[in-house]
Amino acid sequence: MRVRARGQGRQALLPGVLGTALLAGVLGAGGCARAGAPAERTVPGPEQVRRAAATLAATGTSKVRTAMETASGGTRVTLEGAGVFDYVQRTGRLRVSLPPGASGARAGERRTVTEVLAPGALYMKNRGAGVPQGKWVRVGTEQAPDGNLVTAGATDPLVAAELLRGARGVTLRAVERRDGVRVWHFTGTAALARAVRAAPAGARKQLAAAERAFARTHVPFDAYLDGQGRLREVTHRFSYTGGEGTAGVPVSSTVRLHGFGTAVRVAAPARGEIYSGRVAHS
Repeated sequence: MRVRARGQGRQALLPGVLGTALLAGVLGAGGCARAGAPAERTVPGPEQVRRAAATLAATGTSKVRTAMETASGGTRVTLEGAGVFDYVQRTGRLRVSLPPGASGARAGERRTVTEVLAPGALYMKNRGAGVPQGKWVRVGTEQAPDGNLVTAGATDPLVAAELLRGARGVTLRAVERRDGVRVWHFTGTAALARAVRAAPAGARKQLAAAERAFARTHVPFDAYLDGQGRLREVTHRFSYTGGEGTAGVPVSSTVRLHGFGTAVRVAAPARGEIYSGRVAHS
């Protein structure tokens, strides 16, 4: 499978991707299964946590559920998403449901944004705030202030796993169950600088952007691995500043993986489908 990231076009987004993408609106209101899946292990350990991204690439694909929670004016809001991801091609598709009234929606209305994740780019459809109906907005993830960890209202599943390459102080807390599967629950902190050094070239620029955008360069996490060392769930707790030196907006992002080996077919939007005009804050 090959995804053609077409339609680069001119960049006409307003400064600060959060101002033009989903989270700002909230705060203001197939492929086929891959061979070579990891062998069964009895008890995964800290090294398997740090190898989570490599294990996902060996597994190939999965279904994804996401939840991103933040606070605005003392009120907690949650964005939820669901879709599929190909960890070899580094591509995925999500449908993210926003809270009522967010991102230009009428009071009480819940907007659903379709997102395509591709190497170096995030595409969002039904963005609202002046984007014509049916058009996509393109964000270059390597230039995004946060490396697409919070921009889309859903953390890129592979980048979430790549963060664990910088895991430190990894501690086994419990053996639990997720989606009926036995999992090992680990806690620790992900050192962003260490993750950047350990990441493959395809993820390094995104992680380096995140290192500049967060108030804390050591990100607390809870990670759940199954007996094959596959990441089943991970929660990161960020403090986003956008590189502006502020105290930071607290963001808790959870990615849940299931349905490993599911068929995944993802295509980037064609050039004519991409909106190149100015995107309003909302």
